[in-house]
Order: sequence, then structure tokens, then C-alpha cells
Amino acid sequence: MIKIDNVKKANRAKIETVIKNLEKRNISGYYAENKEEALKLMLKMIPEGSTVGKGGSETMNQLGIIPILQNGKYTYLDSFASADQAVQKETKRKIFYADFMLTSANAITLDGEIVNIDGTGNRMAAVIWGPDKVIFVVGSNKIVRDLDDAVDRIKCDACPPNCVRLGKKTPCAVTGKCGDCLSLGHTICCHTVITRFSSIPKRMHVIMVNEPLGF
Repeated sequence: MIKIDNVKKANRAKIETVIKNLEKRNISGYYAENKEEALKLMLKMIPEGSTVGKGGSETMNQLGIIPILQNGKYTYLDSFASADQAVQKETKRKIFYADFMLTSANAITLDGEIVNIDGTGNRMAAVIWGPDKVIFVVGSNKIVRDLDDAVDRIKCDACPPNCVRLGKKTPCAVTGKCGDCLSLGHTICCHTVITRFSSIPKRMHVIMVNEPLGF
């Protein structure tokens, strides 16, 4: 029987390695023991009155940040709040002018490289350029050895459940294995983005959480 304490200790060592390597990439890293601690850290970073955008993220749903952002103390931009495609498009554009962008990562290497696969690309476009600050919250399940492992993890462990969640008709939603599909309106692995350095000091912040979060 595997002792949970031993797994947590090993994951903490991995997280400390990731944080050290994020720092050399001009990205601030933080340790959180659990999602409650991660939420507190995030809220300390976001002053009341801030305009906050969010990409599609199961991690953010698990953290419970969304009801807090909707309480009137923040201007919260949620592109999924309306079923109207024109409203969604306009909200996604407004996120580029937000004070904060909140998201997770599909994978992060021990060397501090952040890897994401995106469908429409609006989430990663805002991460790359736009909002004044970007906050990633990343569970220990997202840590991988290198870039090859990152892509493998995303296609095997992230894309299939996301396609199921979104009702996409893709091979991975049926078999659990990426089929490199090219299906208009269904394929979600359209853009692969590797963030290896932040050119703007103090813009990118990564909260590493010592428990599994998201896909």
C-alpha cells in the first residue's frame, strides 16, 4: 500500500524543482499544499476592483474562485456566460485588456516549461500577450519530465476528458487515445504553445499545488 505522505513528499520535491526553474525563466513560482491554500494565494494577488478574465479551466472550477469573482467586488469577464457567439467573441477580446488572466496549464516540465494545447486559441493568446498579469494554478498531476512527455500527457490525459466534457465528437472521446483528428467544430488540439520564458518581469505567476487538479 502506497503511503499518501510519501507521495506528497516526493511531489513537493518535484514542485520545488519546478519553482526553481520557473524563476530562471522570469516566471514567479509559489507552493501551495492544497487547493484551499492556492485560492488564498491567488486572492492575495488580485486586488478588489480588478478586471479578471479566465480561460476554460476545470482547475479554476475546483478552486471555487468563480463565485468569488462574481460577488461584485471584481469585474469578471467570462466568455462562457452567454450562449450568444457574438457576445462570447466580444468577451474574449475584452479579456486582452484585463488586469488579470486566470488559467491552468495542461502540463509543466521539471525544467519549468509550461505547455498548453488549445482549441480556438483565445486562452493562450491572452496568456502570451494582453492582460497585465497571468496567474496559472497547476496541480501536481501536471508535472512531467520533458516536452515530449508534456505533449503525450496532454493528448492522453487532458484532451480526452475535455472532449467528453465539451461534448466533442473526436476519436479520443471514444477511445481515450488521440487520433490526430481534423474535424471542424470538434478538434480541440489546434494550437500547441510552449511558454519557456516571460519577457515581461513579474507578469507571469505559477501557483503549484501539491494535489491533483484539473485534467
